[in-house]
Amino acid sequence: MSEANAPQTVDALLPEVAELIVSALNLDMYPAEIAADAPLFGDANDGLGLDSIDVLEIALVVSKRYGFQLKSDNEDNIRIFSSLRALAAHIASQRTK
Repeated sequence: MSEANAPQTVDALLPEVAELIVSALNLDMYPAEIAADAPLFGDANDGLGLDSIDVLEIALVVSKRYGFQLKSDNEDNIRIFSSLRALAAHIASQRTK
């Protein structure tokens, strides 16, 4: 496992990525309220209940902040955006900034 993708690196990114999501989407919640493994999409009772427009917003701020593109045609997007932890792990493995 690369150092960038080590569990402690991903765990360290969780609060930062949660803050990015809350800020980008103007969510009425604290970043700490986003459970690391809860689904980002679907029913808001089980997770954040985000939609495809929200993903575009998150992808834009991630690309600006971390220096890599999240492409809409990436077949891994469902996995990448499945949870806060999955998104943080992807960022840890791809970031250039």
